[in-house]
Amino acid sequence: MKKISIQKITLNDIEQLQKIGQQTFFETFSESNTEQNMTTYLEEGFSVEKLSSELNNENAEFYFALQNDNPIGYLKLNFGQSQTELQDDKGLEIERIYVLKEYHGKSVGQLLYDKAIAIAKVKNADYVWLGVWEENHRAISFYKKNGFIEFNKHIFKLGNDEQTDLMMKLKLIEY
Repeated sequence: MKKISIQKITLNDIEQLQKIGQQTFFETFSESNTEQNMTTYLEEGFSVEKLSSELNNENAEFYFALQNDNPIGYLKLNFGQSQTELQDDKGLEIERIYVLKEYHGKSVGQLLYDKAIAIAKVKNADYVWLGVWEENHRAISFYKKNGFIEFNKHIFKLGNDEQTDLMMKLKLIEY
């Protein structure tokens, strides 16, 4: 397998981000959700307007995993008030780590995850947290393997379907 690089995403990359965002979300969740709910979420959640706003937000960062300059996965981080919940300046949220299905099991997610942890340490975060769908067993075991523990739950709305996300946390600083 060719070397994979991690690169920060800018507004110039918005079309590639939209494409990989929609494709990876579809690959991950389409089997478990209605076509209508998927279509609605893909259109709204990955609209150019929404992605532009997120890319322009100084408290959010996106990164591509690239192979031969082609995005094969991506990462979205939130800091401070941009976090979807908690909004603690000592926390960093991993909002998304998504990898194209054909690259599952090839350590791409781990590379993106390692980048997130490195950034959290640079920003002096005390902990990293995330929400993961309770039915996404593959992701849950990945995060548990990396030391995350479940601390709460919240509701994620996909179209008209309310789904439960497990909230998981990893402490970076031991007191």
